[in-house]
Amino acid sequence: MSPVVGKAMEATIVVLYVGLVAATLYGGAVAEYRGAAGAEVAERTLADAAADVEAAVPPTATVASVRVTVDLPATIAGSAYRVRAEVDGGDRVLVLEHPDPAVSTTAPLVLPARVVRVTGEWESGARTELRVESTDGGLEVRLA
Repeated sequence: MSPVVGKAMEATIVVLYVGLVAATLYGGAVAEYRGAAGAEVAERTLADAAADVEAAVPPTATVASVRVTVDLPATIAGSAYRVRAEVDGGDRVLVLEHPDPAVSTTAPLVLPARVVRVTGEWESGARTELRVESTDGGLEVRLA
């Protein structure tokens, strides 16, 4: 009878250990990692989007009509998000808004002075297009 009890206790200890490790990972470590990985993906996504905006502006032209499709991931850290253009203290930036504040981020836009306005927003999972159009005062960049 002693070998049967010993094996049953060994099996119980193994099951408890596996359960404890799984609970620890899913309760804290995996969630933390997912948030950190989501923040990295968000930063890279926004940096690439800012580079696309900057590259779409013609180098010397004051009259232009440019349309560029921008590729964005459908979700970041398992959630939909939004990218919008705004002016922050005089600087033009792209803002990535995510349901998890740790994933939300901003990226500066370095654009020539002939760009007079940057407006609009992109929704993840939707068609994302960048338009550069001439206006009376200069060029306007629009996220559409």
